[in-house]
Amino acid sequence: METVDVVAGLVVLVGLVGVVVPVLPGGLLIGLALLGWALAVGTGQAWLVAVLGGAILLVGAVVKYAVPGRRMQQQGVPGRTLAAGAVLGVIGFFVIPVIGLPIGFVGGIYLSELQRLGPDRAWPATKVALRAVGLAVLIELSAAVLATLVFVVGAATT
Repeated sequence: METVDVVAGLVVLVGLVGVVVPVLPGGLLIGLALLGWALAVGTGQAWLVAVLGGAILLVGAVVKYAVPGRRMQQQGVPGRTLAAGAVLGVIGFFVIPVIGLPIGFVGGIYLSELQRLGPDRAWPATKVALRAVGLAVLIELSAAVLATLVFVVGAATT
């Protein structure tokens, strides 16, 4: 195993962590690792691995927004609710490092829905939004794992 394989593999692992812990741009890190690896190795097979892995990540990124977004629209949850969750999640991350992100995100969604729907319907709408976000993470993680498997097989056979 070459040094470039190890370095790319470590960046891919950091990218996988970044998918689950939304502090790092996981898919982007994995894609950049594949691109850098293909540039360093320079073979046709390496480029095939990078293109295939990148395509998987791209499809995952599109599906990650399309499917949950459609489900939320069907349930009547507006995009501003997720925006409020994202803003308070970022603020929460800096106020309470790491764990403040999910706390702020859930709080932002709830407060937005509380203002929009009132206390009786805010929590059910919050659960719909949280399920959609969980589905988005699962979709992105699946794409990241598939791209990682493509890299592992490609690096082992190059």
